[in-house]
Amino acid sequence: MKKEIKKEIAAKAKALADKQLEERGKIEIQSGMVVRVHEKIKEKNAKGEEKQRIQIFEGIVIARKHGKETGATITVRKVSDGVGVEKIFPIHSPLLEKIEIKSRIKSTKSKLYYLRNYKKRLKKVAI
Repeated sequence: MKKEIKKEIAAKAKALADKQLEERGKIEIQSGMVVRVHEKIKEKNAKGEEKQRIQIFEGIVIARKHGKETGATITVRKVSDGVGVEKIFPIHSPLLEKIEIKSRIKSTKSKLYYLRNYKKRLKKVAI
């Protein structure tokens, strides 16, 4: 009886996760977009208890790789206290809660690696 209930709950959780991953794949994230990535992080406190929280990383998408595959990634860059920080996020990862699109900058290239040493202000475009 208990095993059947556990299997049923696991099947429902898997179906929900699959649905969320499908929806995430439909989002058109392009280089030049300013996004907020909500990422789940597991931490252990002094007592050894695991806690889960959501950390937000906001920056410009400088590259999107592997199209719509399951291994698709985006590279997000931000400047924090004068230091450039880049993170690579797998789009279909279950650790990503959601990806919000804030705005878009005007660009003509698909990979914006030149932003690493570019000092001028970029023009924003309406979404």
